[in-house]
Amino acid sequence: FPVTIPTSIKHPTTSTTTQVACSSFTWNGNTYNASGTYTYTTTNANGCDSTATLNLTINQPTTSTTTQVACSSYTWNGNTYNTSGTYTYTTTNANGCDSTATLNLTINQPTTSTTTQVACSSYTWNGNTYNASGTYTYTTTNANGCDSTATLNLTINQPTTSTTTQVACSSYTWNGDTYNASGTYTYTTTNANGCDSTAT
Repeated sequence: FPVTIPTSIKHPTTSTTTQVACSSFTWNGNTYNASGTYTYTTTNANGCDSTATLNLTINQPTTSTTTQVACSSYTWNGNTYNTSGTYTYTTTNANGCDSTATLNLTINQPTTSTTTQVACSSYTWNGNTYNASGTYTYTTTNANGCDSTATLNLTINQPTTSTTTQVACSSYTWNGDTYNASGTYTYTTTNANGCDSTAT
């Protein structure tokens, strides 16, 4: 009699995965840092090989650094900074990975100064001559490259004059001096404002 033996053929299995990741990707306990095709073999439920294939693309994050010097404040990526420091801004690059920008910022400050001055008739300040009392400003650039604003609070006082006509016999004493001849004489002193007072 012929004998029939039942048989069962067991087959290996395969699978393929496509993956895109940033920097690195961990798969079946292994971490991959570079794009490539990787395989992993184990035993399936039938006791045959089970081979998994990974088609991996690794994209990289990007970084950039900017150094900036500004006066008072600086606006960068929608944020305004008033103090020196290092700031970062993170977004997504074209590959879908982090794009980190770093700003090394130096904030310099403008300077101001105020001078109060009293003068007679006129006053020259920073190349300009002023004949009237008032508040004046002069702006230039300080050592840090920012505005330097000087303010002048100026009071202009005026000299005074007076004229006296006098007729006398033989001699005439005026302001401590005695005159024996006709003529025009002047005497200069200081008035209450500290300016010249000239009497004729």
